[in-house]
Amino acid sequence: MASVLEDPTLERHFKGHRDTVTSVDFNPNMKQLASGSMDSCLMVWNFKPQMRAYRFVGHKDAVLSVNFSPSGHLVASASRDKTVRLWIPSVKGESTVFKAHTATVRSVEFSSDGQYLLTSSDDKTVKVWTVHRQRFQFSLSQHMNWVRCAKWSPDGRLIVSGSDDKTVKIWDRTSKDCIHTFFEHGGFVHNVAFHPSGTCIAAAGTDSTVKVWDIRMNKLLQHYQAHTAAVNSLSFHPSGNYLITASNDSTLKILDLLEGRLFYTLHGHQGPATAVSFSRTGEHFASGGADEQVMVWKTNFDQIDYNEVLQSHRARSQTTTAPPHIHDIHPRSPHHRHSVRSTGADINAHSEPKNMGAPTPNVTNLGPALFSQPRQKGMVNGTSGSPKGFSGLDLTSADIERRGLEEGQGLNAYQSSTAPLEVKEMPPALSKTLENFVGQLDVLTQTVNILEQRLTMTENKLREVLDNQQKITLQVRPTE
Repeated sequence: MASVLEDPTLERHFKGHRDTVTSVDFNPNMKQLASGSMDSCLMVWNFKPQMRAYRFVGHKDAVLSVNFSPSGHLVASASRDKTVRLWIPSVKGESTVFKAHTATVRSVEFSSDGQYLLTSSDDKTVKVWTVHRQRFQFSLSQHMNWVRCAKWSPDGRLIVSGSDDKTVKIWDRTSKDCIHTFFEHGGFVHNVAFHPSGTCIAAAGTDSTVKVWDIRMNKLLQHYQAHTAAVNSLSFHPSGNYLITASNDSTLKILDLLEGRLFYTLHGHQGPATAVSFSRTGEHFASGGADEQVMVWKTNFDQIDYNEVLQSHRARSQTTTAPPHIHDIHPRSPHHRHSVRSTGADINAHSEPKNMGAPTPNVTNLGPALFSQPRQKGMVNGTSGSPKGFSGLDLTSADIERRGLEEGQGLNAYQSSTAPLEVKEMPPALSKTLENFVGQLDVLTQTVNILEQRLTMTENKLREVLDNQQKITLQVRPTE
């Protein structure tokens, strides 16, 4: 049965942050949206009319990642101050805090059962914690540089991590072993994510590309070169049919994974787009940027996918537990209640999209389709035919700060070229050599860490000796 495909529309935008927005995430109940920022604050935006936003103050440095628990009763934030905080997203703004790493914490994510937290850090490690009492479980430490992002697989059995060492690693949660390393990235890896099926991963970074791998065969499936600058964030649609990305080229891109091509380009942020996330049902997605704004978009383009995901989400939400009290979290160290200030950003102050202009095709080297069956769905903008001929639609929403935004001009579609990607297997000898090399580097890194610790101990002892000598000199100095 055919469905009418409509274009994404900008529903609301929120102002309240005072620096670049670094992360966005929807509450599963679709009543709130959380965002983190370089301004060290966590904002919780309420969708209910007439409700003001909450500004949660507590972190001492930039908030780099936010994530709601599956129940929606808690929101976790990771910060450059080396800590993770768990907040109850209410007007009181109660939180509990624990030091998660010895360096900047880049990402934090709840497990699908809400019992565990996954964190990644500039200390080159990935760690797993319990939500109850925030007890440390184990650490994964084979990366050779900052770990920008770590995510759970849908079933919680695997972990994927991306690092500035230009690798993406897949970990087995039970054995704590790295079961595969992907070396194909030409730059630092900014963001990674599991496909909802759990069989594929996507990664993006400073090389401006997005790559999709099949982790069952450890082979590259798709390679997108749709952006012209570093890709900062990505998110799979819950149906698994689409992937959205945010880039320093100021655009959001929606990739059609079934067809293996660019589907939409959205302009809205003035400056780099730094964060993007689909809602749990896929009906909406949110974006954040260096322009300090948070935008909420209506997906629209695939109603059948949305209905299927919504039914699944409603079935899961029937088992939702009761909201916790902050004292039920049992912090590892005493916590303090922090002040909450209203931002004055009213939920009703929202914008509609403007200036839906004609597309500028710039898609090159799009890989083969993720699935063998092509999409067989209806029309785009009233034009009948398969979406194969309507990829790369370009949406613009410029000057969103102006009052009384005008209606768009419609969309023009065009046919984008698709070039099959040749996937070359790495020779076994070379693969083994690289693995041995990585292992030796790991040993070398651990050795350097031990030497640094010993040097620090020696410096401390030397300082104590000098202090004691100075005290003795003062005591034996003759009085005048």
